[in-house]
Amino acid sequence: MLLVPLVTVISPSFGIGRIKFIMSASSTTTRCFSKAVPPKTNVPNPAAMHPHPPLSQSSENSNVASVSQVRVFTRRKRSKKAAEDQEKEQVNQTQEQEDFGLPEIEDFAYRGAKGLTRKSKMDSDVSPVETEAASIICRGESPTNWEKVLEGIRKMRYSADAPVDTMGCEKAGATLPPKEKRFAVLASSLLSSQTKDHVTHGAIQRLLQNGLLSADGLNNADEETIKKLIYPVGFYTRKATNLKKIANICLMKYDGDIPSSIEELLSLPGIGPKMAHLVMNVGWSNVQGICVDTHVHRICNRLGWVSRSGTKQKTLTPEETRGALEQWLPRDEWVPINPLLVGFGQTICTPRYPRCGECGVSEFCPSAFKETSSPSSKSKKLSLKKKP
Repeated sequence: MLLVPLVTVISPSFGIGRIKFIMSASSTTTRCFSKAVPPKTNVPNPAAMHPHPPLSQSSENSNVASVSQVRVFTRRKRSKKAAEDQEKEQVNQTQEQEDFGLPEIEDFAYRGAKGLTRKSKMDSDVSPVETEAASIICRGESPTNWEKVLEGIRKMRYSADAPVDTMGCEKAGATLPPKEKRFAVLASSLLSSQTKDHVTHGAIQRLLQNGLLSADGLNNADEETIKKLIYPVGFYTRKATNLKKIANICLMKYDGDIPSSIEELLSLPGIGPKMAHLVMNVGWSNVQGICVDTHVHRICNRLGWVSRSGTKQKTLTPEETRGALEQWLPRDEWVPINPLLVGFGQTICTPRYPRCGECGVSEFCPSAFKETSSPSSKSKKLSLKKKP
């Protein structure tokens, strides 16, 4: 085996020297690291003990290196077996991570109010979107007198004088062709979040009048223009951004139309389960579930129609309410229940100061007169008690 020394020396005043050996043939590579050791005072200078005649510049460099003592540290390349063992360990760790470890971002799917859920190999055959409603409650019995309550609410809603009856999301783009109407319903659903019906309706009308109630129109418009037209809907800045994104997605993937499945609708920015079910019901006439907004969520809990699985506690989110309600409500009621209860919540069973004294089904409601009622409701309740 041939050893070819390669010596690199920096001035001794710095106390640094480096020696590198290069092994010939295919033998194991040896790396050498050197550390300069300052000469001891009591050790005589080797150069003085063994004088040499003047040498060439290269020889002088070699002699300079010999002046300082050099301590050499070697590190051999790991053996082939050790490399194989480490590679096998990495493969095992990778397999464990795939089965039980931290998920990649692509492994996440929509999980409603509880955030995201990881998809594993075991549930790859299951529907790609899993909402919390799917695991809320098992098939349950219908609440007592629910049919009487529903009929009583229909009678109170007969006049159709609630804002939802004329300005609800399903009314958006009523005069437009089917494709444009579907997009209008989707846009209206997005704007309706945290916004009253008349405000949403006004924003939709302004978009329509300016030729922006379509995927193509919104995609070509600048964001500032959209903001001005939809103001004062709640979170109008964020919604303007989402409208632009949705318009672009609809143009690129659906030829200007909208997605035709719950999973695809939920993948759009700013679209939640309530909006997705509403769009499926109105836009595609495809009933996949009940559209539950804040009014439906509140009223169903007040009536005692829903509860958390295995308890008598109220549901905490609209998605929980949807899951519980779908367990017993007949499917032919899934679509009309939303505008019926929304209008009832806008006129009688309001969030604050519910008008229990004007409600025709208060006798069946476990929450009647228990929440803070309006002054007019309290006076009517007193008058009812005085009657023989």
